[in-house]
Amino acid sequence: MPTAIYPGTFDPVTRGHVDIALRAAKLFDHVVIAVYDAPPKRLLFTTEERVTLWQQALPEGCRNITVEKYAGLTVDFARYRGAQVIVRGLRAATDFMYEFDMALMNKKMAPEVEEIYLVTDLAFLFVSSSRIKEVWELGRQVEDLVPPNVAAALRGKFIRD
Repeated sequence: MPTAIYPGTFDPVTRGHVDIALRAAKLFDHVVIAVYDAPPKRLLFTTEERVTLWQQALPEGCRNITVEKYAGLTVDFARYRGAQVIVRGLRAATDFMYEFDMALMNKKMAPEVEEIYLVTDLAFLFVSSSRIKEVWELGRQVEDLVPPNVAAALRGKFIRD
């Protein structure tokens, strides 16, 4: 089976992200969780923090999953890692439209790299990193939507009275 990369900003990692990674690990010999180092958006966590959050969020015994940071084009990172597949998660039709457009460009730049999409588990259909940060910052609990280490990291970023 080929190597796959699962790219994203992951700011922060959610239970939905972990679910996609674990499901991908059942399909491929090796999954590289590729944490994007320089996205054009404001981040809560540094790249190093996001890599560490991922490493701590994965259950013990996930021997075929590694976490690495990268910058530049995802297809270039896929080639660099020898990956034949890019894994992406889909939650809704809006995700599909964005991913479809990106997949066409990626196919143009790297026709040898395939993209596969895993539909999110119903329990995580409404979960996004952006929503997690917004809800947490406004004082609501998100512990059931993120791994325990991420909840602790959020508590460290947002000190509440």
